Amino acid sequence: MNPPAVAEAVESKPLTAKDFKTSQEVRWCPGCGDYSILNQFQKVLADLGEPKENHVLVSGIGCSSRFPYYVDTYGIHSIHGRAPTIATGVKALRPGLTVWVITGDGDGFSIGGNHMMHLLRRNVNVKVLLFNNQIYGLTKGQYSPTSEVNKRTKSSPLGSIEAPLDPLNIALTSGASFVARTVDRDGAHLYKMLKRAAEHQGTAFVEIYQNCPVFNDGAFEHLTDKSRKAETVLYLEAGEPLVFGAERDKGITLDHALQPQIVAADDESVLVMNEQAPLVAQLIAELKHPDFPTPVGVFHAEERAVYEQELQARVGNDGRIPTDSLQSLLDAGDTWQVD
Repeated sequence: MNPPAVAEAVESKPLTAKDFKTSQEVRWCPGCGDYSILNQFQKVLADLGEPKENHVLVSGIGCSSRFPYYVDTYGIHSIHGRAPTIATGVKALRPGLTVWVITGDGDGFSIGGNHMMHLLRRNVNVKVLLFNNQIYGLTKGQYSPTSEVNKRTKSSPLGSIEAPLDPLNIALTSGASFVARTVDRDGAHLYKMLKRAAEHQGTAFVEIYQNCPVFNDGAFEHLTDKSRKAETVLYLEAGEPLVFGAERDKGITLDHALQPQIVAADDESVLVMNEQAPLVAQLIAELKHPDFPTPVGVFHAEERAVYEQELQARVGNDGRIPTDSLQSLLDAGDTWQVD
């Protein structure tokens, strides 16, 4: 039986963020950055103008993965690290739906790292929101794949040894067609990045720096402290030079060895942001605090073939593999009969 058609928008009262709230009590720790993300996300869904039935949220395990309970759409609270796989299946069968993956740095890049990589390279038209608080919050404060070296936690009392992985560079090198970063406490910027991700055709990956007030409080304070964020945040704008500072007097360039350097903003070598240059995006993603400002915004955006459209072109609208019978498919090619 074919799945029901995607709901069509009808002439009625426009949806508001409140329409996407559920009756469930939102239960995160006081001060958690997830509240801000939830509020901006509900605003984006309302502004997209799509019926609630056209959105599907798929999450894994972790604090972030409670999201489907709090958004009045279809939702799947799945198993640890497998949200990208389930989301791919939903999108392959129902390409007209808007599918969101809600995950964290542990769920998405520890047990779920391999699944994430293949979602990104396939360019499935799914929107991935990675809540990165650089800690395992739900299981009470163990270091995560994105925790810094020497991080002292319950699972690393002497300090963690391994270097952290970089979600943005993994997304870029895996072939994601849209890669962005934002911060939970910058509501306007967060909204902008979520909206752009929603409107992108292809895999959209958004890393959201998210404060965990209990187990990793202040990890991103240098990006949210109003007294110094002008010196520590580099906002990426397509076609604009990479400049920052309270006086907008500093710029980013690359030396002859492709190493980033800070120069005067009026230096002719200052880089201009190009969202269609993924190799340059990888270099910009290497800018790390405290030596450089932390870049936020869209690092890369390109349009290319979308996975589910290519799939549908091969198997037809009913999702069936063209073959006379299952037996003929099994007997095709080299077969052996064992007596």
